[in-house]
Amino acid sequence: MIAIDRSSPVALSTQIETKLRQMVESRALPGGAKLPSIRQLATQLAVSTNTVVAAYDRLVAAGVIDTHGTAGFFVCTATDASRSIPDEVALEAGEEQEPVWLAQQANDQRAGILQASSGALPPTWLQDAVPAAAVQRALAGSAAGMASRCPPQGLPELREHIALLLRGVGAAVDAGHILTTFGGTHAIDLICRSFLQPGDTVLVEDPGYFLMFGRLRQDGIRLVSIKRGPDGLDLDALEAACREHRPRLLFVQTALHNPTGWSSSAANLHKVLILAQQYGFLIAEDDVHGHFQHAHSTRLASLSGLDGVIYYSSFCKALSPALRMGYLAAAPALLKVLMRTKIHSLMTTPALNEYVLLEVLRAGNLRKHLDRMQRKIMAARNASTRQLSAAGVLFEQPGDAGIFLWGTMPDGLDVDLLVQDAYRNKILLMRGAAFSANDTPDRHIRFNVAFSQHPRLSTYLQERLQAVAGARSSLARASSAENSARQR
Repeated sequence: MIAIDRSSPVALSTQIETKLRQMVESRALPGGAKLPSIRQLATQLAVSTNTVVAAYDRLVAAGVIDTHGTAGFFVCTATDASRSIPDEVALEAGEEQEPVWLAQQANDQRAGILQASSGALPPTWLQDAVPAAAVQRALAGSAAGMASRCPPQGLPELREHIALLLRGVGAAVDAGHILTTFGGTHAIDLICRSFLQPGDTVLVEDPGYFLMFGRLRQDGIRLVSIKRGPDGLDLDALEAACREHRPRLLFVQTALHNPTGWSSSAANLHKVLILAQQYGFLIAEDDVHGHFQHAHSTRLASLSGLDGVIYYSSFCKALSPALRMGYLAAAPALLKVLMRTKIHSLMTTPALNEYVLLEVLRAGNLRKHLDRMQRKIMAARNASTRQLSAAGVLFEQPGDAGIFLWGTMPDGLDVDLLVQDAYRNKILLMRGAAFSANDTPDRHIRFNVAFSQHPRLSTYLQERLQAVAGARSSLARASSAENSARQR
């Protein structure tokens, strides 16, 4: 089906991508045709499955092929292509970076859009994480099949498995400290509903999680942003904000911070806890990206013993977005309030989702899956960093792991105009200002390493950044000539 040249300097994944693209364009593979599975093609060509995954990911991102869940990969039809950017999402001034719009784009997964700033992994990376057999076994092992009910706090055995995971990062908790949620976003919502009132002051990171700011303002919460650095929160700014504003709560990401990828030091977190005790505010610790960390780092939950700290995480990004499962961990007095809020808002999480997650954790495959993800992410980080740096993006303080790179654009480049132009070229980028509670101008862009290794992105950025550099050079020469003329 495909011939590859192992002596060629062109990467094998690029050769496979090019050959398949040519076959689609020549209609040797017509619209709707099914492609070999990743393992089948890897076996046929005697290459690694990662090589085929890289080729398929690029073709999916380009809208040439699409994945239909467990059914496999298919060539996109003309109807698929016509749905790539519907008329109703035509750009308007500023709309392309509005937080809810950005979240919608990431989840709509429109064909042909390269999700270069997405907050999620490609579907092909997660398809084997929850096998269909696990769903069948979960149903068979549930108390009453599809008539099963789930306790509002979550299935006891599932909560015990989650507690084991937490003990693995140093947090001494048991199943009684755990409350299941519909993922990290639901956990944030429960915390806001349980402990905040209109007019309260909440401290947030700058940069920080972009969807949180609108969620808090919607409830009449006053936001005070604290600068976030590679080592953690700016402690002087944090203490000054505590003295002036007497905050009710602090939201903080301690491991693999979104969007920068930084992790806080133990010394920084110790000081944050001291300030929380001194000024009497709660801490909500976001560890949604901690699954992607290849080495252990300190968590507030472990340092505090959950005294004044509400810890939350999710399995959506690392395991399955379809299950929409996450959890909170807190001291019993706080957890009781959170569970009452959960019952009031949606009663409970679905028993089916919890039984499936329980089956996956019980089988003991999560660690192996995360190890595979971490290796793939690291390879993607290296490739993306190399290609984006060559295109002119600066990485002054890159994190050491995780799916994000926090890249700085050169002086003289209008980042707002760049992200608008990129979207017109079917590349979704997120400007740094979107991650600021104050929409502060910022020269950064968040890059997702899984998608940003695509040559289409580096080629696009190289063209745009070279144009800016050329204009800057011409301006410098003109200024120099003018100064020389004056001196003469």
